[in-house]
Amino acid sequence: MTRKTMINRCVAWMSTAALCLGLTLAGGCKDDTTKKDGKGSVPAIKKQVTTAPSGAILKLAFVTNNASDFWKIAAAGVKKYEGEAGVKVDVRMPPTGTVAEQNGILEDLTTQGYNGLSISVIAPEDQIQEINRAAAKMNVITHDSDAPKSNRLVYIGTNNFEAGRTLGKEIVKLLPSGGKIAVFVGTFAANNASERLRGIEEEIKGKNITIVAKKEDNKDPAKAQDNPNDVIVAYPDVNMLVGLWSYNGPAIASSIEASNKKGKKILAAVFDEEDGTLDGIEKGTIQVTVVQKPFQFGYLASKLLHELATKGEKALPSNELMDTGVEVINSANVKRFRENLKAMKK
Repeated sequence: MTRKTMINRCVAWMSTAALCLGLTLAGGCKDDTTKKDGKGSVPAIKKQVTTAPSGAILKLAFVTNNASDFWKIAAAGVKKYEGEAGVKVDVRMPPTGTVAEQNGILEDLTTQGYNGLSISVIAPEDQIQEINRAAAKMNVITHDSDAPKSNRLVYIGTNNFEAGRTLGKEIVKLLPSGGKIAVFVGTFAANNASERLRGIEEEIKGKNITIVAKKEDNKDPAKAQDNPNDVIVAYPDVNMLVGLWSYNGPAIASSIEASNKKGKKILAAVFDEEDGTLDGIEKGTIQVTVVQKPFQFGYLASKLLHELATKGEKALPSNELMDTGVEVINSANVKRFRENLKAMKK
C-alpha cells in the first residue's frame, strides 16, 4: 500500500467518524451496540418508559408461559388489582406453552397498540428480538422467568437461584447420608429452570448426592408423566425425584404411588402448590415443596404496568429485580397453607 493510499483511507475514516459524531450530537444516530440472542445480532435499544396519553383507555396484558393451574393464582392477583384500580389487564396463556405460541401473543400485543405487558419468558436467549421489538413500542416487564439480556424494564418474581438453594437445603436434610436424585422440568432453557437447578447443585455439592438423570418434557403432559415412570424403572436405586415446575409435582407423586415406593424408598422434593402436590404432601408421597408467590406476580405486575403507563419513569422501582420470596411447605404446615391459598383465590 502506498503512502498516498494510506493517507486517503485515513482521511476517509476520520470524515466518517466525524459525520457519525455530528449526527449523534444532533440526535440523529441510533445506538449501534448489539446483544446476542442466539439468532445473530439484535440492536440494543436504550430501555425506555412509554407514557400513555392523558385520559387514554389503557391496554395492558399479563402473559404466562403455559396454561397450568399455577397461573390461576397469578390471575387472581391480576383480578384483585383490576378491582382496586379500575383498569383492565388481559391475561394471555399460550395453550401448549410453546415459544411460537408466546411469540405470536407478543406480536399481537405489539401490533394492537398495547401500553404495556408483563411476560414469563419461555426461552430468554431465543426471544430477545421479539421482546425488544415489543419494548420499543410499550412498557415490557417480566415475571416468574426473566430475560435479563433484553430491554425489559423490571423483573418481578422469585430469585430462582436462591429458591433452588432453598430446595437444595431441604434435599440435603432429607438425604443426610447422600443418594441419587433425578430432576424433571419442562425445559432447562427457561431462566427459572436453569437457575433453580444451579441453586440445587450449589447446595448438594460435596454432600454425596448425585443427579443421575435430568429430564425435559417440553410441556407435554404425557411426557411429564412418562419421565418419572421411566426413571423409576431405569434407576431402581434412585432415592429422590425432584420437580422444578408446578405440574412436575403431581406427575412425580402419581409415579411414586404407582411404583409402590412411597415414603422412604423414593422421596420427592418439588416446586409450587398445585393441588396434586399438596395432596402428595398430605399423603406422605411428597416430602417438601418450595412455593413461590404467583398471586403477587399478578398483582404487582398489573400495578407496575398501570403506574408506568400513567406516571412514566418515576414509577420505576429503584431495583430492577423485585424478589417476591418463597415459602417451604411440608406436612407440618400444609393444612394452614391450603386454607390461606383458598382465601387468597377468593
